[in-house]
Amino acid sequence: MASQRVFQLGLRRAAVPSFSKVQPAGRMVQRRLAATQHFGESEGQQILAKQRLRRPVSPHLTIYRPQITWYASSLNRITGVALSGTLYLFGIAYLAAPTLGWHLETPSLVAAVASWPVFVKVGAKLAVSFPFIFHSLNGVRHLVWDVGLGFKNVTVTQTGWAVVGLSVVGSLYLSLLA
Repeated sequence: MASQRVFQLGLRRAAVPSFSKVQPAGRMVQRRLAATQHFGESEGQQILAKQRLRRPVSPHLTIYRPQITWYASSLNRITGVALSGTLYLFGIAYLAAPTLGWHLETPSLVAAVASWPVFVKVGAKLAVSFPFIFHSLNGVRHLVWDVGLGFKNVTVTQTGWAVVGLSVVGSLYLSLLA
């Protein structure tokens, strides 16, 4: 391969006349002659503003019909950040608790949650269970995609709505019955 490349370069150098004063021997140099004119700062800004007005504008997302893949992708990222952020915050608070005088031991947390009204407990369970279940199920969906399955538009839409439905049912089960 290298010998072919050397041969091609040699042919190119032999084919191009060398102008020793203008360019190094055997080098191909492209020249473009252009008329130039000096403009002041304000004139240059005006020219740029006129050019920007004539540029085509690409369509924005608002012209497209929303799809389940957009929402599922966004919600997957949001739930991932929420879950990991909550884990990090609790971990830091747990480590700092003895220094700050907080009681984040298990018996203290159980006693605090036991004193909450039922609707607050259910709401807290929903707030934790839905992101966890959705992120887990959508992660399985992405793992299936990594294998190379389920890339048809119909399948992607069906699995997206299935993940949403199973997440709602699973989080309601965990927060109401469990």
